[in-house]
Amino acid sequence: MQQSELKYFKEILESRKKQILKNISGVNDELDQLNSLELNDEGDYAAANNNSMIESAIVHQQEKELREINVTLAKISAGDYGICEMCEDLIGFQRLKVKPHAIYCIDCREIVEKTK
Repeated sequence: MQQSELKYFKEILESRKKQILKNISGVNDELDQLNSLELNDEGDYAAANNNSMIESAIVHQQEKELREINVTLAKISAGDYGICEMCEDLIGFQRLKVKPHAIYCIDCREIVEKTK
């Protein structure tokens, strides 16, 4: 992969990382606010609990993506970026444009999804 392409993907990944950190911080602030509310009835409690569960799920998913991005940024630094972890072929440029932190080429991704 060319240096310009690596730079392109690194910028995308770093930008996404900043956005995720901002999102997680915002959701954590909202969860803190929900926890500090005085809930007067079961309806309020149920609504707050539902919001809390949804936001916790969002944080969990974003933390997973953040870990994947950190691994990918380390691969860029090590010169291993864009190589499929299963077959060790190059991951296509178009696939990386769609998911810059992809660890599998399209064929291997299909195999992984079918075996789950």
